[in-house]
Amino acid sequence: MKNSFKNLTYQELKAKREELKKKFMDLRFQMVIGHVDNPLQKRTMRRQIARLNTLIHAQDLKVRREAAIKAMQELQHSMSNLQGPAHMEV
Repeated sequence: MKNSFKNLTYQELKAKREELKKKFMDLRFQMVIGHVDNPLQKRTMRRQIARLNTLIHAQDLKVRREAAIKAMQELQHSMSNLQGPAHMEV
């Protein structure tokens, strides 16, 4: 189950995280009531949610990095257009 999240898209990751958060809340309520068969399931779910958060954050950073690179390239291109050719005669 550890690596089963890596092939999911960004939207699928977010949907899976929300699903696991709801299940985690239900499990917490069941633990308070005392109707839990496997108490280690809480730890497993918490770690799965953390893995999803890590993958979502990594994809967010990738998108931001690509946007920053594109913006820098556009800025450099516009700056080179402002300077004009260096070999102009006066």
